[in-house]
Amino acid sequence: MVPDVLPCYIVCDVSFSMNDHLDEVNAGMREFRGVVHAERRPAAQVRLCVVVFADRPLVMRPLTPALDPAEPIRPRQESGSDFGAALTLVRTVIERDVEVLKAQRVGVRRPVLFFVSDGRATDQTWPEALERLTGTASCPEMVAFGLGVVDQQVLDRIGTSRVFLGRDGVRLGIALASSVARTVLRPDHV
Repeated sequence: MVPDVLPCYIVCDVSFSMNDHLDEVNAGMREFRGVVHAERRPAAQVRLCVVVFADRPLVMRPLTPALDPAEPIRPRQESGSDFGAALTLVRTVIERDVEVLKAQRVGVRRPVLFFVSDGRATDQTWPEALERLTGTASCPEMVAFGLGVVDQQVLDRIGTSRVFLGRDGVRLGIALASSVARTVLRPDHV
């Protein structure tokens, strides 16, 4: 029997305000891949998609096995952080990915969305986009990871499942690995 797939989406702010933190994000992605590699059996279940955004969102890595190497996340020369556009794009991507997996007759666990930002949105429509994302049948488990000088209130609103802060000494790779492990092991997500 093929184990259920866990779609995991990393949505990363790459605007000017995050420039000083992208090395930490890339180190966290490498650390996460190392953890996944060490746990081969459950790792076969994890698929990873990376979406980056500033003024506009972009799927940098489509949903592929988490063991596959990831291209480094690079900053963009854009000052905006359009949370609404990023959340809208990832909602569309999740819905499409879940349908594709189901068409392949693969069991699909509830997706995990790992939102990395300082929480300083430059658009006013992001709360509506968040509501549309969390109101879907394939609503992901929402985890936020804050870097730099964060807007705690915004991150708390996005990370309805958990919120991690880099300033508290939490490393991104460990936060991501623990969120994925927690989801894979929880029976209510099957």
